[in-house]
Amino acid sequence: MKHNFGAGPCILPQEVFKKAAEAVLDFNGLSILEVSHRSADFVKVMEEARENVKKALNVPEGYTVLFLQGGASLGFLIAAYNLAGKHKRAAYINTGTWATKAIKEGVNAGLEVVEIASSEDKGFNYIPEVEDIPEDIDFLHYTSNNTIVGTQFKSIPKTNVPLVCDMSSDIFSQPIDVSKFDLIYAGAQKNLGPAGATLYIVKDSILGKSPLHIPTYLDLNVHAKKDSMFNTPPVFSVFVSNLNLKHLINNGGVEAIAKLNKEKAELLYNEIDSNPNFEGTTTKKDRSLMNVTFRLTDETKKERFDKLWNDGNIVGLKGHRSVGGYRASMYNALELKSVHALVDIMKSL
Repeated sequence: MKHNFGAGPCILPQEVFKKAAEAVLDFNGLSILEVSHRSADFVKVMEEARENVKKALNVPEGYTVLFLQGGASLGFLIAAYNLAGKHKRAAYINTGTWATKAIKEGVNAGLEVVEIASSEDKGFNYIPEVEDIPEDIDFLHYTSNNTIVGTQFKSIPKTNVPLVCDMSSDIFSQPIDVSKFDLIYAGAQKNLGPAGATLYIVKDSILGKSPLHIPTYLDLNVHAKKDSMFNTPPVFSVFVSNLNLKHLINNGGVEAIAKLNKEKAELLYNEIDSNPNFEGTTTKKDRSLMNVTFRLTDETKKERFDKLWNDGNIVGLKGHRSVGGYRASMYNALELKSVHALVDIMKSL
């Protein structure tokens, strides 16, 4: 057995893998890979997946759930286009690589961008305080969890303007109050399903209100009217995402998985803090529960440590190329025994 600490695409529960594999061979007489997205069988899957998102996150009335494509990288631009308003001005909190890219796409959409807080001064190793949010903006955008540097917002920014969040790497890992947001978007490939689908949860009242000329595919109102079927959707990714959502709901939902995620993170952070061979790389209060970043205190031990974890069937532990060190990504499906396996290796160094 390999213990997969990779940052993405995600691991999934074994039960989900098995059911997905079965459907590749037989989904009501066809392979799920060849079934028409217009067939009644798949339309039912799409409807179920959207409803299961609402059930898992307690999405209130007045929101539409969409499964689109393009990942968060396209979502940066989609968010800017669709949330633009009379000011054509948006505020961003910059907490790392993905937030920086979102800011760039806000500019590309033709908006005046205001960076109201940033942690770039310390290599993005903390979540900055947000103090003054201007009123003459159309929306505030932030990234809830930063996969590369290992930081995470512990609370939702308080604001009177529309709120937008890229939740790609921590959605479904804990309960969230969807009513606080006008738009949530997330690539599927962390906690939801295979790469290929992108989830959007959009407040109906913002649809069709942008003063910008939006290219057709980037207009969320177009997709809402077509129930995520404006073009051929990522059929397999949606199908597996629905399997995973049902598995999550049947096993206690986000409340139960949040407890497990906290237990996994505490186990690993406790080892990092107590073992003199290691040190964390982020401010403790802002540590991510999904992506634990750390490094050796003595680089001469790198070769030995790398051999230990490779020999221990651990994969995906190498830190992002931009920051180095190590990164243990612990998405929903990672079992507690995998974290114990890593901790045991760290103790043996």
